[in-house]
Amino acid sequence: MNFIWLSFECSYRKKSKVKRVADEIRHGAVSRIVQAQFAIALLLTLSSCQSPTQSSNGLKLGTLLPITGDLAQYGSPMQDSARLLVKTVNNCGGVLGQPVELISEDDQTEPAAGASAMTKLAEVDRVAGVVGGASSAVSSAAVDIAVRNQVTQISPASTSPVFTERAKNGDFQGFWFRTAPPDTFQGQALAKLAKDQGFQTVAILTINNDYGNGLVTSFIPAFEALGGKVVSGQPTRYPPDAATFESEVGAAFSSNPDAVLLIAYPETGSLILKSAYQQGLLNKKTKVLATDGLKDAAIANLVGKNQAGKFIANGLIGTAASAGGPAIVAFRQLYNAEYKRQPSVYDPNTWDATALMVLAAESAKAATGSALKDKIREVASAPGQEVTDICQALELVRQGKDVNYQGASGTLELDAQGDVVGSYDIWTIQENGELAVKGQLSVGGS
Repeated sequence: MNFIWLSFECSYRKKSKVKRVADEIRHGAVSRIVQAQFAIALLLTLSSCQSPTQSSNGLKLGTLLPITGDLAQYGSPMQDSARLLVKTVNNCGGVLGQPVELISEDDQTEPAAGASAMTKLAEVDRVAGVVGGASSAVSSAAVDIAVRNQVTQISPASTSPVFTERAKNGDFQGFWFRTAPPDTFQGQALAKLAKDQGFQTVAILTINNDYGNGLVTSFIPAFEALGGKVVSGQPTRYPPDAATFESEVGAAFSSNPDAVLLIAYPETGSLILKSAYQQGLLNKKTKVLATDGLKDAAIANLVGKNQAGKFIANGLIGTAASAGGPAIVAFRQLYNAEYKRQPSVYDPNTWDATALMVLAAESAKAATGSALKDKIREVASAPGQEVTDICQALELVRQGKDVNYQGASGTLELDAQGDVVGSYDIWTIQENGELAVKGQLSVGGS
C-alpha cells in the first residue's frame, strides 16, 4: 500500500509542477531567464521522485535461464525452482523486511541473447544478483557484464572449467559462484564410469562450445591415466546450431570403439541418437556414454522407439552431479506440492543458488551486488548453525546468528574460485523409457 501511495504522490507532484510551469510560460507570465530557472527546478523535482523500486531497499534478483532453445527442457523447471524459493521467502517475511522481487529473462540457450538479457537485468532492472545461466557459453557471455555492474552471479548449471581458471586469474572480482561442480570433476567421474563398464577405447562426439570443450579437456587425461585410449586422438565436434549429424555420427562410430562419449544437450543429443539408430550403429559392440546434458526425464521420448516398439535410448548410461544435499527430501516435497511433478536435474542447484542470494542480503543488511558477494561464503560455510530450512535460516540471521546453510543440491562448501565439490550420479535409461539413478561416484578437487 505504501508503494502505491508513493507512486501516486510522485505522479501527482510531477503533473502539478509541469502544468503550473506550462501555464505560466504559455501566458507570458515569466521571462526567458525565469523560464530557464523553472526548467531546472522541474528537472530536480522529477529526478528526486524515483519509482518505488528505485527508492526501496528491497532485494531485487534476476534469473537468466533457457526458457527456449536447446536447454529449454531444463530452463523452465529451473525457473520454477527460483520462483518457488522467492515465494517461500516472501511468505516468511521476505528479506530486509520487504518482499523479494524476481525478474526473469530467457537466454534462449544463445550467448548473444544471454549477454543482452544480462545487460537488461544489470543496467535497466538494476538487480543485485542473477541466478544463471545454465549453458556455460551463455554464462561466459554474461559474466563480464555482471562483474562490470557489480552484480553477483550464481550459476546452477554452468560447469565449464574455464570459470575456475578465470576466477583464479581474478577476472571475476569475487562476483561469480556456482552450485554445480565444474566439469574438471565430471571428466574424472566419466573416466571412472568408462573404466568400470570395461570400456578400453572411447571415441568422443561433442558439441563445440565451452561446455563440450571443457569436458573433453578433463575427460581425456583422466581416462588415459586409468589405462584407456581415446581413438582418433581428437574428438568429433559439431556446431551448437547444427540440424543434421550424419557425417559426425559416422565419424565417431567408424573405428568401432567400445563406447562413444556423447556430450550434448537434449534437443541435439536426441537427434544424434536417432541418426545413430538410423545408420544401424546402436545395439552393437559400441555403447553410448552420456553426460549431464542428456540427463532429462523426457530423453527416451525425444529419441523415440524402434520398429519393435522399444525405446532407442534404452541402456544409455551417463553421469550428472548428484542432487543429494541435506535439504533434498524437503525440497522435493515442496516442489511436488507446488507443481505436481518431480524436480529435474538442476532444480535443487537453482533453489540453492537463489537461497544463498537471499541469505547473503539478509546477513549483509544490504541489497547490493557487492554486499551479496561478500556474504555468500559466510552463510554457506562453518562456523555457524547448520540449517536446511530457508525460513529458519533467515530468522537466525535476523537474530544476528551465524548460519551454515545446507542445501538441496549439497552442503554448498564454496572454494576461493566459487566452486562446489560434489559426487556424481550414475544414471541410465530403462526399458520402459524412465530415467533411473543406479549408483554414485565420488570425485574431489583441491
